[in-house]
Amino acid sequence: MKILLVDDDEDDREFFADALVGVDLNTQLQQLDNGKSCLDYLLQQIENLPNLIFLDLNMPIMNGFECLAEIRKNPLLKELPIAIYSTSSSDKDIEQTFLNGANIYIKKPSSFEDLKKSLKQVIKMNWAYHMDDFKKENFLLRI
Repeated sequence: MKILLVDDDEDDREFFADALVGVDLNTQLQQLDNGKSCLDYLLQQIENLPNLIFLDLNMPIMNGFECLAEIRKNPLLKELPIAIYSTSSSDKDIEQTFLNGANIYIKKPSSFEDLKKSLKQVIKMNWAYHMDDFKKENFLLRI
């Protein structure tokens, strides 16, 4: 499974990459540090898009809200599964990303083990079913 992580915090990206290795699933990780570079990357990779995007909200140049909106506007990208991956637990942020078409919201776990559990659950998710049976109750991932 090809995974794209978009997060401006280098430590968070490293923590994520280490946890991903620890879940022992067949994954390939690409990392970018802002929404603009994400959009540029996706448009260059139209024939080889990632299977899942983990998108941080608070980033420079283009934040996650803007990036999500641009992805959902593009007919070639709009079906990509997007997991919001943020430190924010604000109801407003959760609501806004839900309304703008994100598929799941993950508050960045503070422990390595919780991050591994979250990643395993999201990566193993049956995305076709999750997107067909999409409800707000399924949106916020709880570990």
